[in-house]
Amino acid sequence: MAMVDQPLYPIAVLIDELKNEDIQLRLNSIRRLSTIARALGEERTRKELIPFLSENNDDDDEVLLATAEELGVFVPYVGGVEHASVLLPPLETLCTVEETCVRDKSVESLCRIGAQMREQDLVDHFIPLVKRLASGEWFTARVSSCGLFHIAYPSAPEALKTELRTIYGQLCQDDMPMVRRSAATNLGKFAATVEAAHLKTDIMSVFDDLTQDDQDSVRLLAVEGCAALGKLLEPQDCVAHILPVIVNFSQDKSWRVRYMVANQLYELCEAVGPDSTKTELVPAYVRLLRDNEAEVRIAAAGKVTKFSRILSPELAIQHILPCVKELSTDSSQHVRSALASVIMGMAPVLGKDATIEQLLPIFLSLLKDEFPDVRLNIISKLDQVNQVIGIDLLSQSLLPAIVELAEDRHWRVRLAIIEYIPLLASQLGVGFFDDKLGALCMQWLKDKVYSIRDAAANNVKRLAEEFGPEWAMQHIIPQVLDMINDPHYLYRMTILHAISLLAPVLGSEITSTNLLPLVVNAAKDRVPNIKFNVAKVLQSIIPIVEESVVESTIKPCLVELSEDPDVDVRFFASQALQSSDQVKMSS
Repeated sequence: MAMVDQPLYPIAVLIDELKNEDIQLRLNSIRRLSTIARALGEERTRKELIPFLSENNDDDDEVLLATAEELGVFVPYVGGVEHASVLLPPLETLCTVEETCVRDKSVESLCRIGAQMREQDLVDHFIPLVKRLASGEWFTARVSSCGLFHIAYPSAPEALKTELRTIYGQLCQDDMPMVRRSAATNLGKFAATVEAAHLKTDIMSVFDDLTQDDQDSVRLLAVEGCAALGKLLEPQDCVAHILPVIVNFSQDKSWRVRYMVANQLYELCEAVGPDSTKTELVPAYVRLLRDNEAEVRIAAAGKVTKFSRILSPELAIQHILPCVKELSTDSSQHVRSALASVIMGMAPVLGKDATIEQLLPIFLSLLKDEFPDVRLNIISKLDQVNQVIGIDLLSQSLLPAIVELAEDRHWRVRLAIIEYIPLLASQLGVGFFDDKLGALCMQWLKDKVYSIRDAAANNVKRLAEEFGPEWAMQHIIPQVLDMINDPHYLYRMTILHAISLLAPVLGSEITSTNLLPLVVNAAKDRVPNIKFNVAKVLQSIIPIVEESVVESTIKPCLVELSEDPDVDVRFFASQALQSSDQVKMSS
């Protein structure tokens, strides 16, 4: 008897769990659908499990979302591609629910299944499903149907193809804006499957309707359609049909539509080609850069470099640069920030002379901007300018501003400067660096903000790697010697951290003769935090120095610390002693 009941067990448990009040239990059982399907076998999955899921009208969106997701990968469990059509009914039901994310996931799963189905099955089962959804009474079904046309269309016979194009045209003129929005979003995918002859007639007339829609939420989605359709059309058709639409959209009464044009402009330029860009789109882009809405100017400013690359340097200097100058003093800090993040990329486009004459003054004004993000965006891209104008000019014009920013009141700006210093050092060379920036690097070790002190210690290490141990001996070690006796214990701790980073770079000899005595001396400090940091530093130095130095200098110091009254000092000292024993054993 038990043997007979066994196959019924999984479906019985599933039914019980799916009717349970606890949502987590219901979710878990849906997530285990594939396991249950394996236990049931392909035939019983088709005849019992799938019909049960079609009838299961759970009201919780999380459970429905999980069901839609699971069904998308269910083809192997129902017997492969020849039986894939049995999965369509439960997903069709899910395409009509009110929750958007459930519908989207159901459409995604249907597309995945449809892509695997045989051509005849698509005609017999998938296309009728699309038609039913497209003529659904409730708008949710019609919204979902728009995302399925690109799967249904290629396999349809000629008569059905004409019908599908007509239906899609009706969806683009639906009474509900949500349906028109979905049709606009999916137009590019559908157009990619339509034959070239119908593309110019049916699809372009549908597209024209969407571009003149009275809802701005539909028009802004049609902007994306411009780029998608532009790639499918011949260049001359693109100029005839898409270009006028883009130019109109760039002057649209809704700022959201103009924002979308500004955001998509580079893709739109690629669609219409360089000649039309120069004649038609440059004026449109200039209008967007001078738009009265800050959001539109932000989107347009972020595309300045990409757009300039399409143009000749002369056109960029004539049309784009005047706008860039205006934007660099824009009333919105976010516009200036967006400009600062890309403006450095204009230097290679414009060439050396124009960069020195026109761009450098803009860089300088942005480097002195009151908003820290603007200054940060400029600092982080300085290397792009260096490649064009060379380090001499860069250092003359921008270095005073960099030195000023090194003492900026916003610590994040100071941090960005520190992180840029090693790159600057390698570009400027050792002589120039010592004159102008050496003192700054030591000054940061005494910053009030821990993150700056930590970054400054790492910076000192990276400079020692760049310029070599001899340079470090001359320029870093003497100043470190002075600072280890600073009255403030936090600064003394920073120096200990710097020593632990420098030791591997400087090597055994310098560490033993110059750095180790400092550390051992710090073990006599009255502050416990310093003493346990000494133990940590000594532990990191042990593998670097000779064994004789460990025995004669490091171990006695650690033994002394391991008898300290403070529990933390004793802990770290004993940990370091264990580590030294392990190093000794391994060597």
